[in-house]
Amino acid sequence: MHSPNSFVTPPVTPFLASFTNDVAKTRTPVAVLDALHGLASKLAPLSVLGAARIPLQTSDWRSTRLGRDAFLHASVPEGWWEEYAAMAKKEHDPGLMMARSSLMACTWTETMQMLEPIGIDRWPYELSRNYGMRDALTCSVGRRWIVSYWSRQALNDSVLTQPCRIILFAAASFAALRLEQQIDHDPHWMGKRARVTPRELAVLRLVSVGRQTEEIADVLGLGQETVRSHLKKVQGKLGVRNRPQAVAEALRQNLIP
Repeated sequence: MHSPNSFVTPPVTPFLASFTNDVAKTRTPVAVLDALHGLASKLAPLSVLGAARIPLQTSDWRSTRLGRDAFLHASVPEGWWEEYAAMAKKEHDPGLMMARSSLMACTWTETMQMLEPIGIDRWPYELSRNYGMRDALTCSVGRRWIVSYWSRQALNDSVLTQPCRIILFAAASFAALRLEQQIDHDPHWMGKRARVTPRELAVLRLVSVGRQTEEIADVLGLGQETVRSHLKKVQGKLGVRNRPQAVAEALRQNLIP
C-alpha cells in the first residue's frame, strides 16, 4: 500500500490535458473507468469505485441496474455491489441524498461527520468497511452523475490535499461526460420528472411551511377533500407514502422553493 508521502500532486493543467486526451479516445465505460483509475492511483491511495446516473426521483434509485445506469471498476471488492444493491432496495442511503444536493466532492468520513447517521442509516458505511473500503471520495457531477473513488485508509487532509481534490473532481466530471456520450438512453428509464400540476404544487408548498388541510383549503379556495385528493395524487406521482416524504422529494427535485 502506498504511504501518503509517496504521492506528489503534479501540475494540474498538463496532467488533466493528458487524461482528457486518453478518455476522449475511449469507446466503452470500462475504458473510461480504467483511465480514471490510472489517474487517481497516481495522486493518492485511491481506486475508482464507479459511476452512476442520479435519478430525479429518490425511489427510482432502487431500479438502478449495473451496466445500464451504474458502472463499477474492476478494483471494487467482489460481492460488495450485490449486497449494496440488495440493501438499497429496502433502505435509504443518506450519502446518496447528500450527493444529490451537493456541489462539492465529499469523503465518506466528512459525510458521516456532517450527517451523524445513527442506526440503520449507517448501513452503507458499515457495509463498505466489511469489504475493506475504509473511505471514499464522492463527486456529484451536475447533480446528474455520481462518480466515486475508494480507499483502504481514511482520506484526511494529509492524504487528500486540495490540489488533489481539484484534479479528481475535474477528472470525474470529464469521465461522466464521456459516459453520458457512450451509454444508451432508454426513454423508459428513470429520470423523467413527475408531472405535478400547478394546484398540486400549490398544496405542497403550503404543506412545506406547516399549513394544515383546513388552512390550505381556505387559502386556496378549495374544499378540504379536494386538498386531500391533490396530496394523495402527488404522493403517488412522487413515489412516496406520506406528506413529509412528498415535501422532501419535491424539494430534492426542485419542484418547490
